Amino acid sequence: MVNRIVRMTFEPARVSDFLQLFEQYRNTISSVEGCRGVTLLRDLSNPNIFFTYSLWEGEEFLEKYRKSELFGIVWPATKRYFAAPAEAWTVTEVPAPISSNKPQEKV
Repeated sequence: MVNRIVRMTFEPARVSDFLQLFEQYRNTISSVEGCRGVTLLRDLSNPNIFFTYSLWEGEEFLEKYRKSELFGIVWPATKRYFAAPAEAWTVTEVPAPISSNKPQEKV
């Protein structure tokens, strides 16, 4: 599993346009092969900054989506509302260490 986090800063006057575009394509993107879902997050202190958080079965599925016709429609349409370049990270969860049966020491 990989997670894709994309930080986007929009022109304040274009935020509603972006939200409308996102809602138009959210379900379509979520149904792409290998995608386990897409979540939209909004910065609490700066309401024109958003993050998309998507979960993918593997990097190959994310790359296939990024080369798809759908991405070729959605990304350019999204970029036209930007106030700054987007930042993106592809990350994976760090598993928790296997706990031992020893009781934990209290601090």
